[in-house]
Amino acid sequence: INAEYMGGNPVCAAAGLAVLEIIEQEKLQQHAKEVGEYLKSKLWELSKKHTLIGDVRGSGLFVGVEFVRDRDTKEPAKAETSAICTRMKEEHKILTSIDGLDNVFVFKPPMCFNKDNVDQLCTALDHCISTLGEINLNVGHTPT
Repeated sequence: INAEYMGGNPVCAAAGLAVLEIIEQEKLQQHAKEVGEYLKSKLWELSKKHTLIGDVRGSGLFVGVEFVRDRDTKEPAKAETSAICTRMKEEHKILTSIDGLDNVFVFKPPMCFNKDNVDQLCTALDHCISTLGEINLNVGHTPT
Protein backbone atom coordinates (compact mmCIF):
# COMPACT_ATOMS: atom_id res chain seq x y z
CA ILE A 1 0.00 0.00 0.00
CA ASN A 2 1.29 3.45 -0.80
CA ALA A 3 1.75 5.41 2.45
CA GLU A 4 1.16 8.68 0.62
CA TYR A 5 -2.19 7.55 -0.77
CA MET A 6 -4.26 8.62 2.25
CA GLY A 7 -1.80 11.07 3.77
CA GLY A 8 -2.28 13.69 1.08
CA ASN A 9 -6.04 13.28 0.91
CA PRO A 10 -7.68 16.61 1.90
CA VAL A 11 -10.67 14.84 3.49
CA CYS A 12 -8.37 12.75 5.70
CA ALA A 13 -6.34 15.82 6.59
CA ALA A 14 -9.52 17.75 7.52
CA ALA A 15 -10.71 14.85 9.69
CA GLY A 16 -7.34 14.70 11.45
CA LEU A 17 -7.37 18.44 12.13
CA ALA A 18 -10.94 18.23 13.48
CA VAL A 19 -9.89 15.47 15.90
CA LEU A 20 -6.93 17.52 17.09
CA GLU A 21 -9.21 20.54 17.63
CA ILE A 22 -11.61 18.50 19.78
CA ILE A 23 -8.73 17.09 21.82
CA GLU A 24 -7.52 20.63 22.47
CA GLN A 25 -10.96 22.24 23.05
CA GLU A 26 -12.16 19.55 25.45
CA LYS A 27 -8.78 19.36 27.20
CA LEU A 28 -8.68 15.61 26.69
CA GLN A 29 -4.91 15.35 27.18
CA GLN A 30 -5.17 17.01 30.59
CA HIS A 31 -8.14 14.79 31.46
CA ALA A 32 -6.18 11.65 30.49
CA LYS A 33 -3.22 12.81 32.58
CA GLU A 34 -5.32 13.56 35.67
CA VAL A 35 -7.46 10.41 35.51
CA GLY A 36 -4.41 8.28 34.71
CA GLU A 37 -2.55 9.64 37.74
CA TYR A 38 -5.62 8.95 39.88
CA LEU A 39 -5.82 5.40 38.48
CA LYS A 40 -2.16 4.75 39.25
CA SER A 41 -2.52 6.13 42.79
CA LYS A 42 -5.54 3.89 43.46
CA LEU A 43 -3.69 0.86 42.07
CA TRP A 44 -0.68 1.64 44.28
CA GLU A 45 -3.09 1.75 47.25
CA LEU A 46 -4.31 -1.71 46.25
CA SER A 47 -0.70 -2.92 46.07
CA LYS A 48 -0.34 -2.17 49.79
CA LYS A 49 -3.21 -4.59 50.45
CA HIS A 50 -2.31 -7.22 47.83
CA THR A 51 1.28 -8.42 47.49
CA LEU A 52 0.27 -9.98 44.17
CA ILE A 53 0.57 -6.48 42.66
CA GLY A 54 4.28 -6.07 42.00
CA ASP A 55 4.31 -2.88 39.95
CA VAL A 56 2.08 -0.19 38.50
CA ARG A 57 3.30 1.79 35.52
CA GLY A 58 2.11 3.80 32.57
CA SER A 59 1.36 7.19 31.15
CA GLY A 60 -1.98 8.91 30.93
CA LEU A 61 -4.78 6.38 30.55
CA PHE A 62 -2.42 3.66 29.32
CA VAL A 63 -1.61 1.84 32.57
CA GLY A 64 -0.17 -1.57 33.36
CA VAL A 65 -0.37 -3.63 36.56
CA GLU A 66 2.22 -6.35 36.97
CA PHE A 67 1.21 -9.38 39.03
CA VAL A 68 3.98 -11.34 40.75
CA ARG A 69 4.08 -14.27 43.15
CA ASP A 70 7.06 -12.81 44.98
CA ARG A 71 8.01 -9.14 44.96
CA ASP A 72 11.69 -9.90 45.54
CA THR A 73 12.15 -12.44 42.75
CA LYS A 74 9.45 -10.86 40.53
CA GLU A 75 8.24 -14.37 39.60
CA PRO A 76 5.38 -13.77 37.14
CA ALA A 77 1.93 -14.69 38.48
CA LYS A 78 0.66 -15.94 35.12
CA ALA A 79 -2.13 -18.23 36.30
CA GLU A 80 -3.35 -15.68 38.82
CA THR A 81 -3.37 -12.95 36.18
CA SER A 82 -5.35 -15.16 33.83
CA ALA A 83 -7.88 -16.02 36.56
CA ILE A 84 -8.30 -12.38 37.57
CA CYS A 85 -8.71 -11.31 33.94
CA THR A 86 -11.42 -13.92 33.40
CA ARG A 87 -13.27 -12.94 36.57
CA MET A 88 -13.06 -9.21 35.77
CA LYS A 89 -14.78 -9.96 32.47
CA GLU A 90 -17.33 -12.49 33.68
CA GLU A 91 -18.28 -10.97 37.04
CA HIS A 92 -17.75 -7.25 36.47
CA LYS A 93 -17.99 -6.86 32.68
CA ILE A 94 -14.57 -5.19 32.63
CA LEU A 95 -12.31 -6.06 29.72
CA THR A 96 -8.55 -5.92 30.06
CA SER A 97 -5.70 -7.33 28.06
CA ILE A 98 -2.69 -9.24 29.32
CA ASP A 99 0.84 -8.44 28.17
CA GLY A 100 4.42 -8.83 29.26
CA LEU A 101 5.18 -12.34 30.47
CA ASP A 102 1.41 -13.02 30.60
CA ASN A 103 1.32 -11.29 33.98
CA VAL A 104 0.64 -7.63 33.18
CA PHE A 105 -2.88 -6.23 33.02
CA VAL A 106 -3.05 -3.44 30.48
CA PHE A 107 -5.76 -0.84 30.93
CA LYS A 108 -6.52 1.24 27.84
CA PRO A 109 -9.85 2.88 28.59
CA PRO A 110 -11.55 5.41 26.31
CA MET A 111 -10.94 9.13 26.81
CA CYS A 112 -14.32 9.51 28.54
CA PHE A 113 -13.08 7.27 31.42
CA ASN A 114 -13.37 9.25 34.66
CA LYS A 115 -12.52 9.00 38.35
CA ASP A 116 -15.83 7.28 39.16
CA ASN A 117 -14.91 4.63 36.58
CA VAL A 118 -11.49 4.28 38.23
CA ASP A 119 -13.18 3.66 41.57
CA GLN A 120 -15.44 1.01 40.00
CA LEU A 121 -12.46 -0.67 38.32
CA CYS A 122 -10.40 -0.73 41.50
CA THR A 123 -13.30 -2.06 43.58
CA ALA A 124 -13.77 -4.89 41.07
CA LEU A 125 -10.04 -5.64 40.96
CA ASP A 126 -9.83 -5.63 44.76
CA HIS A 127 -12.75 -8.07 44.94
CA CYS A 128 -11.22 -10.42 42.35
CA ILE A 129 -7.83 -10.48 44.06
CA SER A 130 -9.31 -10.79 47.57
CA THR A 131 -11.44 -13.78 46.61
CA LEU A 132 -8.92 -15.45 44.31
CA GLY A 133 -8.26 -18.40 46.64
CA GLU A 134 -6.53 -21.50 45.36
CA ILE A 135 -6.27 -21.73 41.59
CA ASN A 136 -4.96 -24.23 39.12
CA LEU A 137 -1.45 -23.04 38.32
CA ASN A 138 -1.40 -25.04 35.09
CA VAL A 139 -4.07 -23.04 33.30
CA GLY A 140 -3.23 -21.72 29.87
CA HIS A 141 -3.13 -18.17 28.67
CA THR A 142 -6.40 -16.23 28.80
CA PRO A 143 -7.17 -14.89 25.34
CA THR A 144 -7.72 -11.13 25.51
